[in-house]
Amino acid sequence: AHGIQRRRPGWWASLVFTGLVIASVFAGILHSTGLLLAVGPITAMEVHVGAALLAIPFVAWHVIARRIPVRAVDLSRRSLLRAGALLTGARIASAAGECAVRLFSLPGSTRRFTGSYEYGSLQPAALPVTQWIADAVPAIDPASWRLNIQAGVAIREWTYGELLAFDDRVRATLDCTGGFYSTQDWSGVWLSRLLESSPSLFAGEGRGGGFSLHVRSLTGYDRRFALRDAGRLLVATRLGGEPLDPGHGFPVRLVAPDRRGYWWVKWVTAISIDELPAWWQLPFPMQ
Repeated sequence: AHGIQRRRPGWWASLVFTGLVIASVFAGILHSTGLLLAVGPITAMEVHVGAALLAIPFVAWHVIARRIPVRAVDLSRRSLLRAGALLTGARIASAAGECAVRLFSLPGSTRRFTGSYEYGSLQPAALPVTQWIADAVPAIDPASWRLNIQAGVAIREWTYGELLAFDDRVRATLDCTGGFYSTQDWSGVWLSRLLESSPSLFAGEGRGGGFSLHVRSLTGYDRRFALRDAGRLLVATRLGGEPLDPGHGFPVRLVAPDRRGYWWVKWVTAISIDELPAWWQLPFPMQ
């Protein structure tokens, strides 16, 4: 009882923070080695990232509640050398871990440079269905659905049937932050072709004062791209030659080669050209 009375206020927060750090590190090791990628629908990568994000408020609380004034000695050459040694040690430990994974031919040796594992490449039926955080798969009537493309006051509506008439193709790799990647054949129409088909919308970079493309989903999810990237963004209607299913973005989704999966906006309903720069967005969407 005496020991309990002597506990500092907020001791439980320190305990939770420690647990989150341990969970994040342990889940990261499981994912990177490939020894355990998932338990049911929960992946080791999701636990790794989720625990790290949950730990951030506790770090902020700790810094504020137990603020330590910076002293001149803290900026000394010795302190800098200690910090450098710590970073070097961490890098050596990481490199040693990677070497061990390859030496013992653990599943982690097959990871992509992003840390993701291959899953269902060129097998459309095997492509996992994922969506960002709270997004739910919407029910969309293709007969009434429209893709609105806007620049200033000029608007062009495209029907699903009109978009199906295009057959531009690309083989691209969807690399999901959930820890998998999958290479698939996509078809549809390059966004640049849709823009160029309406001179009132687009007649070269900067038309209407626009600096970026704002792509929005029916769910409210959105991403911005540089206007010059329009020729490398596919408005996809098919996966492996077949129409998209609802989980993969029906009626249309964006395919953004060489970008991580959260750039591949699904259930696209509107694309606009505006004057905001492409970087005017959070690094990761919060929707």
